[in-house]
Amino acid sequence: MTHESAAPGLSKFDPLPRIIFADDFDAGINGWTELIGNYEDTLDSVLEPYRDHRPPQLSTLSMWDTGSVGSLEGMYALKVATRPKKGHQAVTIKRTTFRRASPIRVETFFTFKPEAAELRLGDQTPRSFGFLFDLQDDTERVMPHIRYLNSLDGELQQKWQFKRERAPFSQIGGSGKTVSHYHLSPEGWEDIPNGGQKLCYNEIATKHNWHYLRLDFDLESMRFLFFQCNDRIFDVTGLDSIRNPAMPNLWCMLNVAFFVEADADRRVFGYLDSVVLSGDF
Repeated sequence: MTHESAAPGLSKFDPLPRIIFADDFDAGINGWTELIGNYEDTLDSVLEPYRDHRPPQLSTLSMWDTGSVGSLEGMYALKVATRPKKGHQAVTIKRTTFRRASPIRVETFFTFKPEAAELRLGDQTPRSFGFLFDLQDDTERVMPHIRYLNSLDGELQQKWQFKRERAPFSQIGGSGKTVSHYHLSPEGWEDIPNGGQKLCYNEIATKHNWHYLRLDFDLESMRFLFFQCNDRIFDVTGLDSIRNPAMPNLWCMLNVAFFVEADADRRVFGYLDSVVLSGDF
């Protein structure tokens, strides 16, 4: 039986043979949650950048002029929303583990827009939309990061970037078991070679066009394999990730996260129609 006959909603994806999860947000939030900082004994130990992240929510993409738009295929999308503050980020994450170090593939249909609070396009309001894996094997913790840098300080950038620069770690509490670092800090992002891409933004703030995204990564070599957005395929095979020695209590970790960031004092929304994670094992 093919993926398409078993679950018709998978026909718009190209998964590897083993489906790890296939989340259609018409069926609920499916375990996606807010990325929160580590703490020990007191919540005051949470690092400052984590303290104002926002949790995801289900959304019908309601608009003041057209009503509820719905997702690409159905009624609900997963929504992450920033504060109306330049540089603010909202992150959603799903936490699982892997059972074999194999190639994996994440696919989604996404869109992003500023809050439709002004009668203008606002295409320079979203700073970035991005995603990451947080992985650990027996020797190291590896965090592949990729983002679409849409705008920076009000100037359109429209390019894909990756990150390999490690953020400093802070000890949390006194047990020696908990540390924290803010790996989504603005420092250290680098351009993907030939990574420029213009996405469909449409003419007004209440029009949304969905974009296809796919990333392949190998859990055995801990290397990028493939990256695609819409009709563009980018060579990421020579790129590296954030790497740190393996940490206690994170064995076989396989976390997937998406984030959105504001470039002005105006809320920015990122939406996921559905997310599929698959593997070749």
